[in-house]
Amino acid sequence: MTTKYNLVKETIKSWIVEGKVAPHQKIMSENELVEHFSVSRHTVRQAIGELVNEGWLYREQGRGTFCAYREHLRRKHTDKMIGIVTTYISDYIFPSIIRGAESFLSSKGYSIILASTNNQIEEEKNCLQTLLGKNIDGLIIEPTRSAMYNSNLDYYLQLEANQIPYVMINATYPQLQPPSLTMDDELGGYIATKHLIDSGHKQIVGLFKTDDLQGVNRMKGFVRAHREHQLPITPSTIISFNTEEKEWKPQQELRELLSAKGSRPTGIVCYNDQIAISLLDVTRELKLRVPEDISMVGYDDSLLAEASEVKLTSIKHPQTIMGEEAAKMLLDIIEGKADRQTLPPVVYKPELVIRKSTQRV
Repeated sequence: MTTKYNLVKETIKSWIVEGKVAPHQKIMSENELVEHFSVSRHTVRQAIGELVNEGWLYREQGRGTFCAYREHLRRKHTDKMIGIVTTYISDYIFPSIIRGAESFLSSKGYSIILASTNNQIEEEKNCLQTLLGKNIDGLIIEPTRSAMYNSNLDYYLQLEANQIPYVMINATYPQLQPPSLTMDDELGGYIATKHLIDSGHKQIVGLFKTDDLQGVNRMKGFVRAHREHQLPITPSTIISFNTEEKEWKPQQELRELLSAKGSRPTGIVCYNDQIAISLLDVTRELKLRVPEDISMVGYDDSLLAEASEVKLTSIKHPQTIMGEEAAKMLLDIIEGKADRQTLPPVVYKPELVIRKSTQRV
């Protein structure tokens, strides 16, 4: 449960980050804050005291308490610190991305602060608030639910106002046009689908996570490959899901599709390797063999691609290289070697790694 003083403290921090209190602007008096939050004077003093100690506010004798500007937020020590925020930290391809960034940054004398959003907008907000309070020198971040409007854009604008550069990986928020490193996910979806079409598959199902731009673009590539090869697409052959549904919906929908009477799909294009591995359980349950009865293509060429008894054909993700190059791009901006306004985006071309999960019809 959030304590009263933490509620006061976090609310005042959000006012500062969102620009509701301008730099050097006097905040409400103690009496006004007591009335505004319906808390005791002791609670207000505790919250204000911590915000002063952390550099969010400063006091002037006889005048009151004011919003700190960048000069007041600067660390009083010489540590060089970079924030790294991904949707997840400990699983899938993210340790490789983080390892690549950390290796380069540590060689340049920087420490890192790690955080994850679990692909939740509210958790992204908490991460950004925390990192703004830590006075980081720069930020590498993977956008949260990048296919949807994000209510945290004010925090990124506050980073810019405080002259804290940031670089986005895997996707971007198009409203911000930030320096970025991404995959050409539409081409990746196209290549994965074309591989099955070239192998003689005419009935292919695609499963895509559509609250992230990666999934939306991979779906575009899936559709484009069908159109260029004049293969019909029916609504049932595109299965979309969001973050909350990823543990059950792809499996349930594929199970129903493969169990239905009539002609069965012979190929599957998956949003990523994690989804592909979970769908192998469905094929086993239905006593279908991969690739003899149905071929399957993953995405990201993660460690999972070779972890199962069925080695996955998959689209290769740069992983460690992306982390290293994101860190280099960020330090170039910090050190004045590059201008964030004119830096061209880095777009990695996808490559298909063919293994045992696909074969010709």
